Amino acid sequence: MPADVTRDVDLAAAALAEGRLVAIPTETVYGLGGNALDPNAVAKIFQAKNRPHFDPLIVHLADPGDLDQLVSEIPQTARILSERFWPGPLTLVLPKRDHVPDLVTAGLGSVAVRVPRLDLTREVIRRSGVPIAAPSANPFGGISPTTAEHVLQGLGDQIDLILDGGPCRIGVESTVLAVPSNGPPVLLRPGGLPVEDIEAVIGEVGLPDASQSSESSAQASPGMLSRHYAPATPLQIVEDWSDGPAGANVGVLTFSSPPATGRYARVEVLSEAGSLTEAAAEFFAALRRLDASGVERIVANRFPDQGLGRALNDRLKRAATP
Repeated sequence: MPADVTRDVDLAAAALAEGRLVAIPTETVYGLGGNALDPNAVAKIFQAKNRPHFDPLIVHLADPGDLDQLVSEIPQTARILSERFWPGPLTLVLPKRDHVPDLVTAGLGSVAVRVPRLDLTREVIRRSGVPIAAPSANPFGGISPTTAEHVLQGLGDQIDLILDGGPCRIGVESTVLAVPSNGPPVLLRPGGLPVEDIEAVIGEVGLPDASQSSESSAQASPGMLSRHYAPATPLQIVEDWSDGPAGANVGVLTFSSPPATGRYARVEVLSEAGSLTEAAAEFFAALRRLDASGVERIVANRFPDQGLGRALNDRLKRAATP
């Protein structure tokens, strides 16, 4: 039976408090929410998404002041970042308290936490009375949902309720930053908060050591696997449109300047004005439209590698067919 779609915050909050699964809107993407402190609810999240247990979840809080309920230590850099960017699309990875279930953290000693910017999200968390673990509300590895309808299409028969908050304003997942007690913060996933904004506050951030990563071991953050955010239709990244395939069975995803439209079955232009903010908000929805259009291949060009373009290039790379 398909999940009910509602705008009733109290109904959604009560369901979360009871250990049920509720898809919740955020400013980034829709999340599949469950009580982060209830191992049974967390297990349901993994089951509904068919998500591997080595991929940790992000825990969402209603207020920045609730952070110490989940983490055992808050380094000064983390305090500075939370004061500057919360509520907002920034996730901090910090040492966890013992009562945070290991299933949430893939068995690691750290937990990923953020305070969403959307008032509706914080209100449903506040009324539920519990922190909410919420990965993207889609089958694992697929295109992230940015509307309630996207959630219904992907997980409608796997969950209890969908809280409809309209289209997501930012449209790509949060930026994830590990903040150790000693040493510089490390960017684990580019996202809705540009890295440049972070570095303007705390200085240069590091990058993870690729040689230490494994596709089958516990991940330091969601979204680090090489294949993710992917359509069912094969996707190819091209540097120049003349180098890519064309024809009646090819669809195009492009930032601002469309190629010769007569060469393709369908063209999705993310921002006629060349705005990375507009492009991010449309990215997953446009990719879904191309995936559902019947084309046999999707081709896309890279974004400017700055601001939100870094997050979009990351999503493209992980969505591309090997």
